[in-house]
Amino acid sequence: MRRLGSTRRTGRTRRRATAAAACVAALAALTAVPAQAHEPEHRVPHWEPKDTGTPEVRFRGLAAVSRNTAWAAGTGGTVLRTTDGGATWRNVSPPGAAELQFRDVEAFDARRAVVLAIGEGEASRVYRTDDGGTTWTESFRNTDPKAFYDCLAFFDPRHGLAMSDPVDGKFRILSTGDGGRTWKVLPNAGMPAAQEGEAGFAASGQCLVTSGPKDVWLATGGAARARVLHSADRGHTWTATDTALPAGDPARGVFALAFRDRTHGLAVGGDFRPEQPSPRAAARTADGGRTWRPAATPPPAYRSGVAWLPHSRTAALAVGPTGTDLTSDGGRTWRTVDTGSYDTVDCTPDRGCWAAGEKGRVARLEH
Repeated sequence: MRRLGSTRRTGRTRRRATAAAACVAALAALTAVPAQAHEPEHRVPHWEPKDTGTPEVRFRGLAAVSRNTAWAAGTGGTVLRTTDGGATWRNVSPPGAAELQFRDVEAFDARRAVVLAIGEGEASRVYRTDDGGTTWTESFRNTDPKAFYDCLAFFDPRHGLAMSDPVDGKFRILSTGDGGRTWKVLPNAGMPAAQEGEAGFAASGQCLVTSGPKDVWLATGGAARARVLHSADRGHTWTATDTALPAGDPARGVFALAFRDRTHGLAVGGDFRPEQPSPRAAARTADGGRTWRPAATPPPAYRSGVAWLPHSRTAALAVGPTGTDLTSDGGRTWRTVDTGSYDTVDCTPDRGCWAAGEKGRVARLEH
């Protein structure tokens, strides 16, 4: 769930915009200025790794609440939470979940969160906590062997959706109206037919994203065309649009989406196999996903996560196993600003940007 900051006070808005612009400029300078000419490291925005003490875990689920509070979910049924900016992490994993693969987490604050385990049949489950992970309630367990859930997203603290790979030829959508405490399968009459081999990628928790009270987008791959599906009524009816991202193979497609409002969005992906190139690994839309334009200068390789920088209309970060890329022109061009491996990224209104990935890696963007 993406949060939008308040801009009711003009002075505050201007300060935030100035800070965001300064952050973008500093990040861009990383690739434009020789290393010896850089400002001291603490003066330049950069990923600052936070020791999670879990080198065996890969975190593909990430929910940034603020610069101080974040949740990470990953392999081995692991869920971590920090409330002090990553200085310390509390293992708040649901009991008995060690065999599960958590790929998405949506947090409303430091105490309330919903996590998704992915997999075939009963491996796909949803858990909710209201006490910071001290206790969890399993609120959904998939009983259909044909379903495989990939991502979940919320419009607000009560209303949310989860998506499964196609069942009987159409993507399946779960809906909740009570914050993830109960779920129901939505009718599929308004869902377009899936292509042969089409599915979602449970790579970063960003194959299903929302903006505002009703708009939601779903990213696909694995088929002849990499598509983005859009619903303006909380998942009841959908339209599908082709993108120019790599397709035609089970390993290719759109892996992550980010919308800063209901019209302006970004898509990233490619081919997740390390030995395969990923040309055209990013695209952008300015009409809510009705059309997608490929980036003139895309990221140089597969990217699995993307997020808009807070209080900016043009800047965003994309992450993947081979690095982090920055756009300062709304997704038209991208440049690499870091070569560390991350799978997912999330930002908050108080300029708190977090990234997570393999080997227990979690980092915060430091200024």
